Amino acid sequence: MRVTIIAVGRLKAGPEKELAARYLDRFAKTGPASGLEFVRTIELAESRASNPETRKREEAAQIEKSLPDNALVVALDERGKALDSPAFASLLGDARDMGQRDLVFVIGGADGIDADFRQKAQQAINLGRMTWPHQLVRILIAEQLYRAVTILSGHPYHRV
Repeated sequence: MRVTIIAVGRLKAGPEKELAARYLDRFAKTGPASGLEFVRTIELAESRASNPETRKREEAAQIEKSLPDNALVVALDERGKALDSPAFASLLGDARDMGQRDLVFVIGGADGIDADFRQKAQQAINLGRMTWPHQLVRILIAEQLYRAVTILSGHPYHRV
């Protein structure tokens, strides 16, 4: 199953970008043995609209244009369901086992994800009840993707 991250906003060079890249590289190297292939991160420009609702709507339109056909879309949103790491790994493993070709994780911009887009996503999950800057969300999802592969393969990286 091909895994893509779509993120509104660009990571500038620095420690956040380096750490996200490190975990995505680990995922890309270990994922294929578990049937998971990291495709890419798509960075979309933040809307310059004057109000938050318009910004979110414009960003959602960009996200929708970037989605592969028939992808399973997981919105990373504070209103989403909280999963522990084994449940997150199960989400990936179950989608893979059902023959899902593409899985996309969507990270919204500074204002979050448009409500209509969130409703269209097949899943919405949160990475904790706190609000995280989208730069850190990239690191968190990258690490959890790598952790999910280690859980699915029985590797000891994830300790309970």
